[in-house]
Amino acid sequence: MDKLVNCFYKRPNALTRLICFPWAGGGSLFYAQWGRLLDESIEVYAVRLPGRESRFSEPFSQSMDQIVDEITSVLLPQLREKNFAFFGHSFGSMTSFATAVRLKEKYGLEPVHLFVSGASAPHSKSRYSSKRKSELSDEDFLTWMSTAGGTPAEILENKEALQLFLPPLKADLRVVENFVYDKPESPPLSCGLTCFDGTEDVPHDLAAWKELTSGDVDIHMLPGGHFYLKDPKNEKSLLTYVSKYLEAAEIDYF
Repeated sequence: MDKLVNCFYKRPNALTRLICFPWAGGGSLFYAQWGRLLDESIEVYAVRLPGRESRFSEPFSQSMDQIVDEITSVLLPQLREKNFAFFGHSFGSMTSFATAVRLKEKYGLEPVHLFVSGASAPHSKSRYSSKRKSELSDEDFLTWMSTAGGTPAEILENKEALQLFLPPLKADLRVVENFVYDKPESPPLSCGLTCFDGTEDVPHDLAAWKELTSGDVDIHMLPGGHFYLKDPKNEKSLLTYVSKYLEAAEIDYF
């Protein structure tokens, strides 16, 4: 499990685990430090995908099924132990949702809540554009990255850093661009779902997430662009919301 999951703050007595899924090209470090910011009742697992950090030498995942297969097979014992919730941003919204659906369909397990961020619902037509970002030239790709925000200027201006940064990002984008999820006849999930998004990001089809669960769905907009959650004030607001929701879920559970 230590290969897949980064847990800076181990809390064996925690009532709930918050499992965080990285954005495209992202690693586990940003989420792993959330354990310091949340109270003792929540243990944070930050997912580390192949091809980055300590898994740098491993080949990138080629499909959503491959990602979901690894996460469910490795974490299944922990997911059966106690309450868990999922948080995913952008690409992580897709991987967290796909994992939640697999767990529900195959094992009868479901997160107490699904927190998604910076992404349209997987079945929304707004996800698809005429030009795939993973197929852009490096020059056009860098232009897109600079407009999306969230990538430090020192990386965008450093060719050596880009050689490390671009491959996992493009690999993840290929996965999500090839991930097709048709509108279901009935909601595949029954847990509550919260959508977070930046007010200055490109518009996302957040309303369509309501078609994917029979549970309550809330939408919260925070100031900023695609990586609004990297702003300390937004991060604090987001984690305050997550913490209060999970605390309430713990009370309901008992």
